[in-house]
Amino acid sequence: MNLLSFGEIIWDSYGDSYTIGGAPLNLAAHYAIQGGDAWLASAVGNDVLGTRATEHIKALGLKTDYVSVLDGLQTGECVVTLDEKSVPKYNILENVAYDQISLPVTLNQTFDVIAFGTLALRSKQNVEALECILRNNTFGEIYTDLNIRPPFYSKESIEFCLANATIVKISDEELPLVTLQLFGKNVACADAYDLIAQNYPKIKLILITQGEMGSTCYDCQNKKIYTCKAEPVTAVSTVGAGDSYGATFLTQYLKANDIMLSMALASKVSAFVVSHQEAIPNDTKEFIKRVVPT
Repeated sequence: MNLLSFGEIIWDSYGDSYTIGGAPLNLAAHYAIQGGDAWLASAVGNDVLGTRATEHIKALGLKTDYVSVLDGLQTGECVVTLDEKSVPKYNILENVAYDQISLPVTLNQTFDVIAFGTLALRSKQNVEALECILRNNTFGEIYTDLNIRPPFYSKESIEFCLANATIVKISDEELPLVTLQLFGKNVACADAYDLIAQNYPKIKLILITQGEMGSTCYDCQNKKIYTCKAEPVTAVSTVGAGDSYGATFLTQYLKANDIMLSMALASKVSAFVVSHQEAIPNDTKEFIKRVVPT
C-alpha cells in the first residue's frame, strides 16, 4: 500500500536542541512502521538542517524521491520559546523550503492514498502543485487532516482540503473554528457531519478525534455514526498523536474496509504515542506487532 504525504518538514528548535517533525512526516513514519510504503512530497534547504532531515527521513524508512533540496531557502523550523511562566510560544518560520514544493505532473508510482493538511497550503505554489497532482493522477483515497496552525490557515485552504478529500480528520478543538469559517457559526458535532457532507460531496468518512473522550466517524454514504472510546493512558505529550491515529486508521481501513476495527486500532496506537515524549517512539514497531493484526 503506497502513501504520498504532502507538506511540511519542520525542525522544532528549543535553543540549541532540535527535534524533527511536521504532521506529514509523522503520518508517513507511522504508516511505514505499519508495513506501508510511504513517500514524502516536500522540500528542505541546502543547509545543515536539510541534510540532517534527509538522513533522518531515510532512517525512518521513508522514500525521498519527491523531497527537493533547494538553494536559497532554509529548512522549515518552528522556534519554541518559554515565557516567564514557562508557557511555550511557537514561531513557525515563513518563506522556507517546504513553501516551494515541486513535483512532476505525473508521478512515477501509483498511490493508494495521498495525504495533506492546511499548513503547507499557505503558499500559492504548493496549492498549485497539489492541484496539478490531484488533477493528473489517480488515488484510491484522498486523506486530509486539517491540522490547523494559526495564523497559517484560511477559509480557502480549509475548503480546498474538504473539497478534494474522501476521508477527513478534524479534532474537536478545530471543529468550532472550521464551522465558523465555512458556515459562519459554531455547529455541534452531530450537525457538523451533515453540513460538511452536504457541502463537500466527495467525502466518504469524517473522523472527529476528541482526546480522552475518544473518537467518532461519520459514514457519509450510509449516514451512520461510529463511536470509539479512548484507551486509558497517562498522557506525557500529545505531539504526533493525531498523526499516528490517522496513519493507523488509513492502513487498517485500506486493508480491511472495516471502520470500527480501524478506529479501535488507531485509538490504541495514538494512546501509546501519548504515553511518550516523542511523536514517533523508538519502540513503536514492537508495540504495533503486539496490537495490530498482520
